[in-house]
Amino acid sequence: MNTWVQNYDPFSNAWLSTAIAAVPVLLLFYLLAVKKILAHYAAVWGFVASVLLAGLVFGMPWHMVAGSVSAGVVFGIIRIAWTLLAAVFVYELTVESGHFEIIRESIGGITPDRRLQVLLIAFAFGAILEGAGGGGAPVAIAGAMMVGLGFQPFAAAVLCLIANTSPVAYGGVGNPIRALVAVTALPDADLSAMVGRILPWTALILPFWLVRSMTKWRNTFSVWPACLVCGGVFAAVQFYWSNYQDSALVDIIGGMATLAALALFFKIWKPAHVWHYAHEPAPVLKIRRHSGLQILHAWAPFLLLSVFVVAWGLPTFKRVFDKTTLTIPVPGLHQQVIRVAPVVDKARAEPAVLDIAWFSCTGTATFLAGLISGPILGLSLARTLRIFLRTCYRMRYSMAAILAMLGLGFVTRYSGMDAVLGLAMTHTGALLFPFFGTMLGWLGVALTGTDAGSNALFGSLQVITAQRLGLSPVLMAAANSAGGVMGKMIDAQSIIVACAAVGEEGKEGDLFRAVLPHSIALAAIVGVIVFLFAYYGQAWIPSGRVWH
Repeated sequence: MNTWVQNYDPFSNAWLSTAIAAVPVLLLFYLLAVKKILAHYAAVWGFVASVLLAGLVFGMPWHMVAGSVSAGVVFGIIRIAWTLLAAVFVYELTVESGHFEIIRESIGGITPDRRLQVLLIAFAFGAILEGAGGGGAPVAIAGAMMVGLGFQPFAAAVLCLIANTSPVAYGGVGNPIRALVAVTALPDADLSAMVGRILPWTALILPFWLVRSMTKWRNTFSVWPACLVCGGVFAAVQFYWSNYQDSALVDIIGGMATLAALALFFKIWKPAHVWHYAHEPAPVLKIRRHSGLQILHAWAPFLLLSVFVVAWGLPTFKRVFDKTTLTIPVPGLHQQVIRVAPVVDKARAEPAVLDIAWFSCTGTATFLAGLISGPILGLSLARTLRIFLRTCYRMRYSMAAILAMLGLGFVTRYSGMDAVLGLAMTHTGALLFPFFGTMLGWLGVALTGTDAGSNALFGSLQVITAQRLGLSPVLMAAANSAGGVMGKMIDAQSIIVACAAVGEEGKEGDLFRAVLPHSIALAAIVGVIVFLFAYYGQAWIPSGRVWH
């Protein structure tokens, strides 16, 4: 078996090697944000650049480049594109059947205020979906729901991307924490607890941040009780569950508790005035009343979706469904790419497996919920399937962009270009590394599109660097995951998913520019929190914890 060792400095000049490694990502963002070309074209050009650089500059054998592309495409189809397609399909069913109007009015019955609807849908409901499966579902489903409620499509995309941050570290039933444990060999309970001591501070401010991104400070502070309840409940549950229960159900329990707390709170508290966007008429406070059965009927697709997605992620069902997954080692790539120091402490062969989770993935759970929902909503099975095919056609360019992006991500990972960028951020010294190590996690998610991917990529590097600088390995490994959540809103997959979900295809560059300042600012806040833990809060860094 022929192996290939990654080269982290092909030019024997760290600055030049880093600049070249950054070309695919910089080209992608330049084409999206500056040239404003369509996302699928930008993704293809970034993908082509990554392939050429991997083979011609970093010396990766071409058959390994091809294997990386195939692994990325399969992952993209199963884990990302399928989930997005199925989520939009469920939304289209409610619109086609005419039931989305009842959904809109039922939420209006809780509150017609746009600020508070964002807290209910983008923050609380989105956290449940992130915890259950992730994979683009929170942005896709919450974004589609908000557009149906009358939100501006572009604004809905921005808000859903910002909201889908604090829950990400425990998304997919705790998958990012498991990835971190796998590459660092640190205790699960310690890592979960440390992340659960960093992120609740951001969860507290995120509702205020969301509302402020919609309107002025005066209108934000006028709903401070709702923001405080929203952030406070989620932060408290996130801290408690991650520290004393497990890392799997943090988001699901936290999101459900927050959703229930807000619904109850809005029964006893109302804002002084109902806020809405300037372009829309004032919300009608006296809306049509629907029976509980009518509301339940209209909500059936999203209730079924939630039940299916949560069930698919629960360990009991997951063990059964995982037996249907086909795992095929990628020929010529599996265990043949060798990562070496200083990225890892000892040489390590990288696994490369085609994970064909055709039944156990979130997308299948979502699709089955839609397939059952069509007849429940009064649509024939034939019409339900026609709506699905129509959705496939409408989403074709978004699907192409996602596949190109995943191809780019996997090529940069196996060629070592991602590690080159990561190493550039480790040369900051002991004083600054807590901050810049957090930003390294942010960069990892921006590159890979997932917090689990960033943890797998840079988790070991964080631990090695922390040990060399005399910092806590648990803190810096957790910082990688906590900082990474703020990169979720700017990774190209999320941008593409958000635009497709709200029907704003072609505006990916505008969306990237809109969320980039939020992403950098929130990541910097996490970096400051980690810095404070490193030098003033060592007693709060967990060690040797076990689940109760």
